[in-house]
Amino acid sequence: MAGEGRLTTHVLDTSAGRPAAGLKIELWSLSASRTLLRTVTTNNDGRSDAPLLQGKDFAAGTYELLFFAGSYLKKQGLKATEPPFLDVIPIRFGIADAGQHYHVPLLLSPFGYSTYRGS
Repeated sequence: MAGEGRLTTHVLDTSAGRPAAGLKIELWSLSASRTLLRTVTTNNDGRSDAPLLQGKDFAAGTYELLFFAGSYLKKQGLKATEPPFLDVIPIRFGIADAGQHYHVPLLLSPFGYSTYRGS
């Protein structure tokens, strides 16, 4: 049923072994047209303070999360190339069932990342 699920994310800095605090994330809807839905910055636990989508705003469709890794890594004092190897990381995904919890975590290092559908 629509409106029962939610979308969350979590960013872990695997090079430092801690949550990635202060990382900017944009959430885009790609279903009808490309629309910016929300911009957040991760808290000290590497999460947004509230779900990215929930309730009546949470609907089936295609979405994209943009993780601004380059600026985050630069703030961490890591020596980076110009341009950085990783700058903005896009993760495009689909929500098929608006009644479920979709969790899209990002495991980040200066030269690689991974993601999965979490719980």
